[in-house]
Amino acid sequence: MKLRHVLLPLAAATAATACSAPPPEASHFPLGGGHRWVYDQITERDANLVDHEELVLHNLGADTLESGPAWHRRSDSGVEYWLRADATGVYRVASKSDLDEQPLPDAQPRYVLKAPYTAGTSWQSDTTTYLLRRRAEFPPELRHSYPKIRMTYTIEAAEPEVATRAGRFQDCLRVKGSAQLRLFADPVLGFRDMPLTTTEWYCKGVGLVRLERTEPANSNFLSGGTLRLELVSWQ
Repeated sequence: MKLRHVLLPLAAATAATACSAPPPEASHFPLGGGHRWVYDQITERDANLVDHEELVLHNLGADTLESGPAWHRRSDSGVEYWLRADATGVYRVASKSDLDEQPLPDAQPRYVLKAPYTAGTSWQSDTTTYLLRRRAEFPPELRHSYPKIRMTYTIEAAEPEVATRAGRFQDCLRVKGSAQLRLFADPVLGFRDMPLTTTEWYCKGVGLVRLERTEPANSNFLSGGTLRLELVSWQ
């Protein structure tokens, strides 16, 4: 996945119990095995270039890491994730790409959703740039230079319904993520704070149904754009 997503001795102490129990299938981020999500990933760049790409995620069920039990999730691109859920929320504890021999533990668990699941709940996690690019330098992708940017996430509101191509889903949460990256825009503007914004919609019993990521450039030296995910089908 080109995006995202997704802390503590206390979490580690409760994770074994949380992950050995039946998964919370009625949660806003289901973790049990057998689920499959298909998204349309739409990338729009400054030059009005629009790309569509299919993103498929699978829940593979319970697994065991060196640190203990976790729920295993995999994308068709080959990226794998391990997550846990407890009273503090849902958080990622490890990931693995095709280039990794073993799962790489996160230095600190990375929350996907933090409890309580009500408006105003906030947390922080690392992100990177997915759309901002240099126009005349190599490599053009800024994520190689800025692999970790601190983003603040906040549950903005509960929404009774969200409509997607996969259907209408009830009991949803809208989560807003905001960060800034200070970059040299051009000789006239000098350095500017470039906003990185993510809005995510999670619906109970289904999980992520929509995502919008914006990274405007407003610079002659940089290009930016917008990325959207929309749920097309799930089981």
